[in-house]
Amino acid sequence: MAKMTKAQIIGSLADATGISKKDVTALMENMTSMAYTEVKKNGEFTIPGVGKLVKVQRKAREGRNPATGETIKIPAKTVVKFRVAKAAKEAVL
Repeated sequence: MAKMTKAQIIGSLADATGISKKDVTALMENMTSMAYTEVKKNGEFTIPGVGKLVKVQRKAREGRNPATGETIKIPAKTVVKFRVAKAAKEAVL
């Protein structure tokens, strides 16, 4: 199967659970909003059996401009990463 779109995921969940597409859409939007809020506030959000979103601090480092070869300083920054749960890895691989 190819990559699923949001509409396909909603349709599939609605068919599997018997819940309306409107309710599934609202659930997904609320879960997404909750995930963003929790990562911003607590630094992580876990979806059991799937994985977790984690806020990670990257250190400042030196890089190189590929066009000129000039050395540049890349400042420290915060990024969000997704760490796949062990159960998900075992189910897929």
